[in-house]
Amino acid sequence: MQIKMFSDTICGWCYIGKERLNQALKKLNLPETIVMNLPFQLNPSMPKDGMDRIEYIKTKFGSIENAKPMYDNMILQGEQENLQIKLDKIKRTPNTVKSHLLIDLARKYKAENEVISDLFESYFNKAKDIGDEEVLMSIAKKNNLDVNEVKTYLNDEENIKKIDKMDNVAKEMGITGVPFYVFNDQLSISGAQSVEQLIEAIKKSNVEKK
Repeated sequence: MQIKMFSDTICGWCYIGKERLNQALKKLNLPETIVMNLPFQLNPSMPKDGMDRIEYIKTKFGSIENAKPMYDNMILQGEQENLQIKLDKIKRTPNTVKSHLLIDLARKYKAENEVISDLFESYFNKAKDIGDEEVLMSIAKKNNLDVNEVKTYLNDEENIKKIDKMDNVAKEMGITGVPFYVFNDQLSISGAQSVEQLIEAIKKSNVEKK
C-alpha cells in the first residue's frame, strides 16, 4: 500500500488533511511510512525571502475581508482536529522550496512524515518562518538528520530545480489545489476530506489493486 500526498507546507488545509490522514491510518492499523509526501507550490513565483503576510493576502485575495471567511473556516476545521492554526500571529509568508527540500531529504532518513508535521506545527502553531534556514535546521536536528548534509542539500541549485520540476509534474497531472491524495496509483481525491472518506478511499484502492 502506498499513498502519495501532494501538499504545500504553508497550506492550512494540508495541515488538516495530514492530520485526518494520520487518523485514518491509525484506525486501519497502517503505518505512516506508507505515505510519500510530494511537493506542490501554491506560490511558485514567491520571492526567495518570502513576503509580508498582509501584503500577500491582499495580493492573493484582493483584501483581508475577502480572505476572512475561508480562513475562519480553516481555523474552525483545524480546531475540530485539535490543531491550533494561529494565522493572526504569522508575519511572513515564506517561499516553500527549501521546506520541500527538507522533506525530500528526510525521506532518506525515513523521517519525512515527522518533518512535514513539524513544519506545519512550526508555521501554523508557532508562527515561525519556515523559509528561514535556521528554522529548517532546528527541525532537521530534532529529527536526527545530518546537519551538514541538510545545509548542503538545501542550497544545491540542482535540488532547488528538482522541486520546481516535481511541482510542474504535479500540475501536469492536473492537480490545481492541495491536499491531493493518490492511493496505490489507483484512486485520487482532492481536498481536506473527512477521516471516513479517507478510510473509504484506502479500502477501495486496496481492493482495486488486488
